[in-house]
Amino acid sequence: MDATDTRSLPESAYRPLAPGETYRPVVPAAEAPPEATWRSVTWGVLLCAVFTAASAYSGLKVGQVMEAAIPISILAIGLGRLFRRRSSLLENVIITGIGGNAGAVVAGAVFTLPALYILKLDPHPWQTIFICVAGGAMGVLFLIPLRRYFVRETHGLFPFPEATAITELLVTGEKGGSQARLLLQATGVAAAYDFLVSTFHVWKETVDLRFLPAVETLAQKARMTLSFDALGFILGLGYVMGLRSSMLLCAGGVLSNLVLVPLIWFLGGHMTEAVYPGTVPISAMDAAQIFSRYVRLIGVGAIATAGIFGILKSLRIVAGSFGIAVKAFRAGGDHALTRTDRDVSIMVILGGVVLSTLGVALFLGSLGTSLAALLVGLGLVLLFSFFFTSVAANAIATTARNPVSGMTMLTVIVSSVVLLEFGVSGRSGMFFVMAIAGMVCTALSVSGQTVTDLKVGYWLGSTPRAQERVKFLGVLVAAAVSGLTIVLLARYYQFGEAAEGDARTVLASPQASLMKALVEGFMSRQPVAYLLFAVGALIAVTMEMLSVPALTFALGMYLPLELNSPALVGGVIAWALSRRADRAGGEAGRSMRERGVIVASGLLAGGALGGVFGAAMQMVPGFSEDWVRTPFYGTAAVSQSVSLVAFLALCLYLWFTSVKQGEVA
Repeated sequence: MDATDTRSLPESAYRPLAPGETYRPVVPAAEAPPEATWRSVTWGVLLCAVFTAASAYSGLKVGQVMEAAIPISILAIGLGRLFRRRSSLLENVIITGIGGNAGAVVAGAVFTLPALYILKLDPHPWQTIFICVAGGAMGVLFLIPLRRYFVRETHGLFPFPEATAITELLVTGEKGGSQARLLLQATGVAAAYDFLVSTFHVWKETVDLRFLPAVETLAQKARMTLSFDALGFILGLGYVMGLRSSMLLCAGGVLSNLVLVPLIWFLGGHMTEAVYPGTVPISAMDAAQIFSRYVRLIGVGAIATAGIFGILKSLRIVAGSFGIAVKAFRAGGDHALTRTDRDVSIMVILGGVVLSTLGVALFLGSLGTSLAALLVGLGLVLLFSFFFTSVAANAIATTARNPVSGMTMLTVIVSSVVLLEFGVSGRSGMFFVMAIAGMVCTALSVSGQTVTDLKVGYWLGSTPRAQERVKFLGVLVAAAVSGLTIVLLARYYQFGEAAEGDARTVLASPQASLMKALVEGFMSRQPVAYLLFAVGALIAVTMEMLSVPALTFALGMYLPLELNSPALVGGVIAWALSRRADRAGGEAGRSMRERGVIVASGLLAGGALGGVFGAAMQMVPGFSEDWVRTPFYGTAAVSQSVSLVAFLALCLYLWFTSVKQGEVA
C-alpha cells in the first residue's frame, strides 16, 4: 500500500482556519505521486462513457439523472486493487473527476435538447454534440478563476456535502480497517433502503399525513401542505450541511409552501378565470399547482438575485486569482506556486474562452439569423454562462443541489423576450433559444460538478491543473456519448407526449417538455410574469439586508418542501452530536465527530447508489414497480406510518453508531 494511502484527513479539513493557519492536505504539496496517468485517464473515460449513456436514458424516462461521481469513486477504489501497483489516492481523484462529468453533461443535455425533437425541429447529431461541448467547456473555463475563492479562501465556510462524501469514501476506502467497514455498512444500509423505497411499492417515499382529518382540512381549506421525503440520501445530506444551512434551506421552503401558496390561494381562490401564468383558475388549483405555476417563479427570481450578490462578493477574490495567475505567467510559469495551487495558465483560460466564443458564434450563425441577433445571442450565452457559474458553485458548495432547471427556465424566458425584439421568432427562433439554453444549462451543470472535484482535490492534495485538464477530456467524452444517445433514442422513442399516429414508446422527458412549453409560449409573444420574478428578487435583497445567506434561502424557496424538511432533521442530528462530542472531549469526542461524518457520507453514497440501481431497473424490459409491493402500500395511514418509523430507524442508526463507537474509541 502506498504511504499516502494510510493518512487521514487533517483535523482542520472541515473547520475555518485560525488567523495565520494553513491547511495541509492529505498528500503534501512537496510530494508528487501519480495523478493523471494512463491508468486513471483510461478508467475515467470508460466509466464516464458508461454512466453517460445510462444517465441519458434515466433522465429522459423519469426526469432523474444518475449521480455519477459518488458511485465512480467507489469503483475507483475497487479497480485500483486489480493492479500490481495499487492506484494512488490522487489517481482515484482523477478517475472520479473524469467520470463525474457524466451526470453533469447529461443534465444539461436532457433538460433542453429533447425539446427540439418535441418541437419537430430534429437537430443534426453534430449540433447536439456541439451544444454540449461548448457549454461544458465554458462551465470549466469560467469556474477555474473562482477556484481559489470557493476552494481555498472560504475554507470551512461552505459544507460541500457531495465533496465531503467523495473525500470520505476515497480516504476511508484506501485506509481500510474499522472505518472502512463502517462506511461500507452505512452505504449498504442506505443503498438498500433508498433503492427499495424509490423503485418499488414497499412503502410511501413521501409522507404528507393527509390521512389525518385535520391535515386534510388544512390542505383543502388553506392549501397548506406539509410533506417529507423519507430517504437516507437527504438525511445524510442535511447532516453534512449542518444545522444552520439546513435551517435556512428549510426556512425558504416554509415561506414558499406555508406562506406564499396559502396567500395566493386566499387572494385568488374566488376568481373564476385563470390568472397568468396559470392556465386554470386558482380556485381549481391544489397546493402543488399553485407552487409550480406561481411560487416557483418567485424562487427563480430570488435565486437569480442572490446569484448577483454572490458574484459581487466574489469579485475581489476572482480579481486576486487572476492577479496571481498573471504574476506567475510574467515570471515564466507557475513554479513559484506550490503544486497544490497551480491552475492551468491564464493564457489557456483566455484562449479557451476565445475559442469557445468563436465556436458559438459560428454555430449560431449557421442557424440563419441576422448579425444583430447573432451578436445578442452570443452575448446571452457568455453572460448567462459566466453569471450562473458562480450561482451553481455557491449552490453546490452549500446544499449539493444545483438549480439547473430554474436557471435554464430563466435563460429561456429572458432570451425569448430579448430576441423577439430583434426579429427572432417562429420555429427558427425556438431552435435558436433552445440552443442557447442548452449551452447555458450544460455550463452551469458542469461548473457545479467541477467545483466539487476541485474541493475534493484540495482536501486530498491534488494538483488543480491536472484535474482541470482532464475535465475537458471528460466533457468531450460525455458530450459525444450523450449527444449520440439522444439522437439514437429519438429514432426509437417519442419525447414528451404521444403524438397521434406515432406508435413509438414515449419517454416523458419532463424538464425538456417544460422548456418546450416555455419557448413556445414566449415565441408566441405571451406576457412575462415580471411581478413574480420581482417579488423573488426583493426577498433575496431582504435576506442580504438581514445578513442571511440569500442563495441558500432562495434554493429552499425553489425546491419542493419534501426535499428540504428531511435535510433539517440531519442538521439537527449533526448539532446534537456535536454537543455530545464537546461534552465527551478528547479522543472520544473527536471519534464521535469523525464517525458521524463517515456514517452520513455513507448515507449520501448509498442513497446515490440506490438511485443508480433504481434507474438501471427502468431499462429492464417489462419492469414494473409492482414487482415488489407490500399489501399495505395503498393504505396511506399504514404506508406513511411505516415510512416514518423506517426513517426514524435511520436517524437512530446514525446517532447510536456515532455515539457508541465514539465513546469506546
